[in-house]
Amino acid sequence: MSYIRKIFHDFKHRVSKPLLIGGVSFLTAILVISSSFFIGYEIGRFHPKTVVVENITNLEKGEKIETDFGIFWESWDMIKNEYLKGDKTVDKDMVYGAITGLVNSLGDPNTIFFPPEDSKKFEEDVNGSFGGIGAEIGVKNNILVVIAPMKGTPAERADLRAGDKILAVDDKSTAGLDVNSAVKKIRGEVGTEVKLHILRESWDNPKEIKIIRETIEIPTLEIGSISKETDGIVKEETKNIIERDGKKLIQIKLFSFNQNAPVAFYKAALMTIFNGGDGIILDLRNNPGGYLEVATNLAGWFLEKGTVVVKEKFRSGPEAVFKAEGNGALKDMPLVILVNKGSASASEILAGALRAQRGIKLIGTNTYGKGTVQEMKPLSDNSKIKLTIANWELPDGSIITEDGIKPDIKVEITEKDIEAKQDTQLEKAIEVLLDEIKKPNSVVQVQ
Repeated sequence: MSYIRKIFHDFKHRVSKPLLIGGVSFLTAILVISSSFFIGYEIGRFHPKTVVVENITNLEKGEKIETDFGIFWESWDMIKNEYLKGDKTVDKDMVYGAITGLVNSLGDPNTIFFPPEDSKKFEEDVNGSFGGIGAEIGVKNNILVVIAPMKGTPAERADLRAGDKILAVDDKSTAGLDVNSAVKKIRGEVGTEVKLHILRESWDNPKEIKIIRETIEIPTLEIGSISKETDGIVKEETKNIIERDGKKLIQIKLFSFNQNAPVAFYKAALMTIFNGGDGIILDLRNNPGGYLEVATNLAGWFLEKGTVVVKEKFRSGPEAVFKAEGNGALKDMPLVILVNKGSASASEILAGALRAQRGIKLIGTNTYGKGTVQEMKPLSDNSKIKLTIANWELPDGSIITEDGIKPDIKVEITEKDIEAKQDTQLEKAIEVLLDEIKKPNSVVQVQ
């Protein structure tokens, strides 16, 4: 206790006697604090704790972080030492869980953390084939929803529709589930069954839908083969051209803006030109999007080279402007576009750009409403964060909001229409396109 005696000795010789007498309680406090310090010091000396923090980078801006990271390490230490199964925890899993929580704290369903094993699945989604049910899903208003079922997949055959709410997967609630976690639950071994609890806007109660998983090939494009009018009666046909009032109308169904789309669309455009098409119905219904570069590539068929397609508005710094780079071969071709709540992302960009730059009419229902830009940011261990980095701004200065793009002509497809196999949206598009063909050739340009 020589350390405490020294404190007392120094204190006694530095204060006056009256102060010493009147400050007994103060001196007692000093002794208690000193004793506590000494005991803590001795314990710490024999049981030291070392926290090693590695790979701290990107503090170049010199911004002060207004929080105490010690709380994180306190929690880590508590879990490792006191949690019932703490000895079985995996450090990497805990780190990934922490990063997931960090990303989720942003409240942005489009910003997602992908551990290394999930990055490959994401690339498969964009590039063409994977195992599952064949539906693009997302989170809207904190609810897991179907953005669009893909053509010719189990999801389409099970009659999943854009806007369906997925309340549970295999009897487990999807409340609070991010998109990446939901995808992992819905996917599985080919031939196995997944059970979804679905709530549709027109239903009073949820319904259980069972779907058998398959290997999914993402379709790209299809030349429409819908109907022909004979003696005033619309009949189902298997031709590539819709013939009405002596005009040849080409319906081009684009299912995805994947890496195969530019070549597929090139073939469709040539077919339109060589067959003497009088007008095009560009069908973007249930197209959840894909690559931005593909959208600008396809826009180049319908716009003069150098025409603005879309702008990226970043948090700071200069904006990025994307312009049409194609040959403009279809820039004078009468055109209408079909959209619905399954039209998202790149579909909204292309539809919005063509409406802004050429006055093209959009027919159907509101689009999905995804107006932000994500970029895959790699981390040092091959995990990635799909990070929202910008807003998309259309050529007329508008931003795609969560409510989506409103069509110029709203047409709903009812349950009765579906039962009768009537595509009322397509029929309206044919009607509007024929009116457009009759108008003098004029193109509106917005710079």
